[in-house]
Amino acid sequence: MEFSMQALLKELKRKIVEELMIEDVDPEEIPDDAPFFGRGLSLDSVDLLVLVAMLDREYGVEIFTRELGEKVLINIQTLADYVAIHRKK
Repeated sequence: MEFSMQALLKELKRKIVEELMIEDVDPEEIPDDAPFFGRGLSLDSVDLLVLVAMLDREYGVEIFTRELGEKVLINIQTLADYVAIHRKK
């Protein structure tokens, strides 16, 4: 199966909306560069913990330092770029 960044972006959006139980948001309508925090998806620290746990469970990807999280958890695109390189599942 060939890797597709578009498929990964779509999958991540769907899983984030489902996992975080974000209501009234169509994953297809989330821009790739929508920020996770502040204007954008408006995630909070609890959402962050759930997101990090989902990444580990679903992709075998760990966000193990704050510095790494600050680089990776900017938006869907930065997350997808990291998952594409480091996924173990």
